[in-house]
Amino acid sequence: MSLTDRLAAARGDIPADLVLRRARLINVISGEIYETDIAIHDRYVVGLGAGYEAHQQIDLNGKYVSPAFIDAHVHIESSLVTPPQFSRAVLPHGVTTVITDPHEIANVLGLEGIRFMLERAKNGLLNMYVMASSCVPATHMETSGARLEADDLQPLVNHPWVLGLAEVMNYPGVAYGDSGMLDKIQLFESKVLDGHCPAMSGKLLNAYVTAGIQSEHECTTPTEALEKLRAGMTIFIREGTATRNLEPLLPLITPENHMNICFCTDDRVPASLIDDGSIDYMVRVAIAHGVDPIHAIRMGTINTARYFGLKKLGAVAPGRYADLIVFSNLQHIVPEMVYRGGQLVAQNGQMVVDTPPLRPLDLRSTMNVRLDTLDFTIPATGEQIHVIGTIEDQIVSKHLIEDALIKEGYFVSDVERDLLKFAVIERHRATGNIGKGFIKGFGLKCGAIAGTVAHDHHNLTVIGVDDTSIKTAVHTVIEMGGGLVVVDGETVLARLSLPVAGLMSEEPIEAVRAAYDELISQAHKLGNRMTDPFMTMSFMGLEVIPKLKLTDMGLVDVEQFKIIGLAIE
Repeated sequence: MSLTDRLAAARGDIPADLVLRRARLINVISGEIYETDIAIHDRYVVGLGAGYEAHQQIDLNGKYVSPAFIDAHVHIESSLVTPPQFSRAVLPHGVTTVITDPHEIANVLGLEGIRFMLERAKNGLLNMYVMASSCVPATHMETSGARLEADDLQPLVNHPWVLGLAEVMNYPGVAYGDSGMLDKIQLFESKVLDGHCPAMSGKLLNAYVTAGIQSEHECTTPTEALEKLRAGMTIFIREGTATRNLEPLLPLITPENHMNICFCTDDRVPASLIDDGSIDYMVRVAIAHGVDPIHAIRMGTINTARYFGLKKLGAVAPGRYADLIVFSNLQHIVPEMVYRGGQLVAQNGQMVVDTPPLRPLDLRSTMNVRLDTLDFTIPATGEQIHVIGTIEDQIVSKHLIEDALIKEGYFVSDVERDLLKFAVIERHRATGNIGKGFIKGFGLKCGAIAGTVAHDHHNLTVIGVDDTSIKTAVHTVIEMGGGLVVVDGETVLARLSLPVAGLMSEEPIEAVRAAYDELISQAHKLGNRMTDPFMTMSFMGLEVIPKLKLTDMGLVDVEQFKIIGLAIE
């Protein structure tokens, strides 16, 4: 159809495709809730008010209608499935649009990975916009599978589904004027520039924002968020699987500032998406804690659309895409009907349309490990060691100093004090690099867990009690071509194959979720008590998140932004 047809339907000269009668519209532009009819034609809302005829009419009998939700920042790869299956998880929860940074697969496959994600989203049921990955690799202190400089990103600048430059994680580089980072910022200076600067403050924060960075999703306290809001940044409040920042940041929200706050999920695993939801979950929690429902809905809809310049999304109004949800309870929003472009795609928590069939797409192998270098012994070179201390429901870590357990001249795991061996094995270029250290908080009494989901380099990570279990876990992941595993000694207890870049599966998300749940269950049987040990482990190698992390090159003191030795000599 054409604009001419939509105008005719808007005038009432021809019947619309669909009219939703007696809707109680939540108008996020005017801030009102009122009863009206909603006319939809050719994917668009074309009219509000009485008198429209349509080929299909649905009497909502006073149910609420609001814009469908928009996720301001998400890494789809963390769902462990590709975009078609991801859409099956979020659409029933009322999310019809996501802005994704595919830097997980970009760190493995470069532009080939970004193009894969765009291709998999093509003609799908979900609006997937991309932010060009800014930090591949995240820093010079890791080995990734690709390197993307400004010249490499040039082809994405004018891509219709690319909105700007994704989270600029090398925040010290930006603040101190690193030429490579500034080249990328200048390349996308007319687009949206997303930020990532945990705990940055004062003059360095001012420098970072002066470079043109416009948003931040790493805030963990209202004080930090308020300073960044005052500096002109749009705050993305995040609620991921392992990054639960929503409730701590709710005191930040006021009637005066809420228009400059958006909701995002960042990283969510299948169980979180399917059971709890996505942006809808955040809206429910916000309302339950006293946030005005219209304000909460704005933060999950029009605020995000305006920030990214998505003029046809974020509101139910003439000329906007008919992406909307229908629900009954304003105090506890649960989408009963989800429309994307005027098409009913989900109802009562279930998809009502099938995702388009996938066409084969070949990706190169991403498991290139030198088997002859897999030695996990750590010669003792001192009596005390630097230890990564995990924090429940956070991806930041502590920098601990602990007495080492030494046996026969080697540092070994100390189960009694929960000091477990932690290794990161380079898997992209067969360099033979292995970073070795210790981590506290995983609680394993025996066995090991391992996987190729390890932000952002996505090398092969393993945490274990003994070297036999560690070796079994590592070899199992290699044989699968990437994935996650739980072992005890030489016995594999649970596994999940992730053949797409070692990050994702194309199996139904329900099957992936079942396998992932079994991994967590088996890890718990070995002594772990975390909600999600694999998600937590995946962030313990991310050297742009304070305070101490491990990459294939060794321990990284994030606050000093340098590699340090394991032992205190």
